[in-house]
This record gives sequence, structure tokens and C-alpha cells, in this order.
Amino acid sequence: MDEQQLTFEEAFAALQEMVARLEQGGLTLDESLASFERGIALYHLCERMLDQAELRVTRLVEESEPEPGELPADR
Repeated sequence: MDEQQLTFEEAFAALQEMVARLEQGGLTLDESLASFERGIALYHLCERMLDQAELRVTRLVEESEPEPGELPADR
């Protein structure tokens, strides 16, 4: 599956699985490197998704704050 089409939960679960495989050992050098590369890609994907979610929350909070001099009930 294309990593860009994963949900955050899918990407995070795949990353956790990748870390577990690396921690268990028993992989060849090539398998370890490939797993590490995919893990880094999944990490960056999760990081981007979290950054986007944080930005959305920040915007929502800013939009819900009253303007200076405006009372919350004025909305």
C-alpha cells in the first residue's frame, strides 16, 4: 500500500511493528536497512500528519476566540 494513503493509525501501527522487528534482531543487514528506511519514512509521515492536526486545532481555537472587545455571547 502507498504510504501516503495510510491513516495515522495505520502508519503508526506499521511503525511500531517495524521497530519490534528491528529490536528482535535476526534480520540480515539488507533487511535491517530496508526496515530502517521504511521506518524513517513512516516516522516522517506520522510527524507530518500530527503537524497538520495540530495546525487544524490551532486554527479552530483561534477562530473560536472572540475578537478584542467582543463578548463570547455576541457571536
